Amino acid sequence: MRLRKNAIATKPSTEFRRLLTEGPYPVMGIWGGTAQHAQLTEATGFSYFGISGSHTASHLFGLPDAGFITLTEIAENTRRICQAVSIPVIVDCDTGFGNAINVVRTVDEIIRAGAAGLFIEDQVAPKRCGFVKGKELISIEEAVSKYRAACDTRDQLDKDVIIQARTDARGAVGGGMDEVMRRCEAYLKAGVDSIYVEALQSLEEIRAVREAFPDALLKITPYALDPPITNEQVKELRLCMMGFQVHRVGAIAMYDFLLAYKAGGEAITGQWAKENKSHPLGGFGLFDLTGFPQVQKLEERYLSEESLARYDNSIGAYDPRVGHGKLANS
Repeated sequence: MRLRKNAIATKPSTEFRRLLTEGPYPVMGIWGGTAQHAQLTEATGFSYFGISGSHTASHLFGLPDAGFITLTEIAENTRRICQAVSIPVIVDCDTGFGNAINVVRTVDEIIRAGAAGLFIEDQVAPKRCGFVKGKELISIEEAVSKYRAACDTRDQLDKDVIIQARTDARGAVGGGMDEVMRRCEAYLKAGVDSIYVEALQSLEEIRAVREAFPDALLKITPYALDPPITNEQVKELRLCMMGFQVHRVGAIAMYDFLLAYKAGGEAITGQWAKENKSHPLGGFGLFDLTGFPQVQKLEERYLSEESLARYDNSIGAYDPRVGHGKLANS
């Protein structure tokens, strides 16, 4: 149930396809694992939200990204997140949860849950996080069969949904740049909209992929680069989408606060509340983020005056009629 926005001008999938095909590049988004991550992304003005399999595993289940989550779990998380925001949502579907036949159901479930796009990777199941050693690849033939199945299923449901092929060939056993090139060519011929190359090790490698596939919608993961990639280089290489993993910021901030709270007790919470009182999410700003003011507007529209009188006849630290009122996109 979307409470922050009353209407959506176009389908999220149509908007996402427009963004990726028309630019300007890169399309900026944020990756996370929960509906609140998605709401924060929308509230701060980003164009899309990415549901990370790694973040779903860690935030919902406290598990590593090692192939433990199921299609049912990622589809349900997709449904919750797509109902919480109006911006397009793209979903990490791991290996597709089986072979090409299983991919048919995976794509069907994820699109019906509301996704505007999805990607499937070419690792052997059980997969592991793209940053972790020990990855292995399925054959090109098996991967191509998955991407063909994904595209055919998409075409039956919503042709605007973006299908992205992720290859882990750069860092996997037996992989390398030659294998990256072979797989990208095969996956584009299979009909995917975009290629996503994981673990490229330098700007020169990114340029090599771009030169080999000058017209492709290209996504890469830049975290192996040192020094980090710049905005100018991203534009030069025409990378179609970029997005930071917001949970990393939150985890560090919470860890540091918890250590301070353990050492300092209630004085720390009082200091923190004072320092953040005027912040958009300070006080009860999170209540605005999740839609309390919209609930109150629905009450005004549908409930009786007698029922609405409860606001004047009760006390509380937060009044949804007023709200916190400091969110960037509220």
